[in-house]
Amino acid sequence: MVKIANIGLGEFPLLLAPMEDVSDPPFRKVCKANGADLMYTEFISSEGLIRDAAKSIQKLDVFDYERPVGIQIFGSDIDSMREAAIVSSQAGPDLIDINYGCPVKNVACKGAGAALLRDVPKMVKMTEEIVKATHLPVTVKTRLGWDENTKYIVETAERLQDIGIQALSIHGRTRVQMYKGEADWSLIAEVKNNPRMHIPIFGNGDIDSPQKALEYRNRYGVDGIMIGRASIGYPWIFNEIKHYMSTGETLAGPTLEERVAVCRQHFTHSLEWKGEKLGIFEMRRHYTNYFRGLPYFKPLRMRLVQSEDIQEIYDTLEEIAQTMSYAELES
Repeated sequence: MVKIANIGLGEFPLLLAPMEDVSDPPFRKVCKANGADLMYTEFISSEGLIRDAAKSIQKLDVFDYERPVGIQIFGSDIDSMREAAIVSSQAGPDLIDINYGCPVKNVACKGAGAALLRDVPKMVKMTEEIVKATHLPVTVKTRLGWDENTKYIVETAERLQDIGIQALSIHGRTRVQMYKGEADWSLIAEVKNNPRMHIPIFGNGDIDSPQKALEYRNRYGVDGIMIGRASIGYPWIFNEIKHYMSTGETLAGPTLEERVAVCRQHFTHSLEWKGEKLGIFEMRRHYTNYFRGLPYFKPLRMRLVQSEDIQEIYDTLEEIAQTMSYAELES
């Protein structure tokens, strides 16, 4: 049983990565229903939280059906991060996660996210203050280093554990790599196999199939896997990985009807949480992923992303199921 403090996650947990504009409550709900063991909110700005910015405050919403769930915060100022941890803890998550891995320019170039990989002493101090500020378990998500010359993750992991973090998720790239090239899990394995380490170590990067998940579990010995981009529009990946690991058999992919049903559920949750206008608008980024690879989808996709009418969107989703089914019968 893998545990973060007293939170049991099963023998080999699968985590949903915190992704900006993706890992919101509607998306987390469909991922939970399809096998995710631990999920995180979108990363939340510490400055936004302590200044009561509406968008940041809304991201604190967590629900009982998705537990265990963590709130992830990011920032460059130690005092602000400490205060943000206090605010986040009051929202009632199961843990607090710190983002030391986001590589995007508007985060890293402001001294937050992966930028802390260039100042490990500050990272350690910030983490220590957050651990002191909350009664909840604190975890960290980070990368191997800033660039090829600063891959200090083995030493950094020890220092973070020593000041009280309860788990560590590592993306197998540097900040300079962004999401290019292949993730290097060898250093993740080195962290896991370090005899000084006793907290769970989760690997992240490039896991896009049940076969790869099993291969990486066996090869690198991590305690669990964090999945990000491969889950977008495909929440079934969590249960598919679990099924393959337990049986050695590949679970059949979702039928067209199942794709439409889960997309419809996602859309409904989006409307419930965000309201009509924002729920319609922010769902548009997901349609292509739900129906990737399906023939004859383009004109229907255009209707989905252009419509501002709820019933029309539901009707179009139903039409997708019917149109594609007829196309398959004719072929």
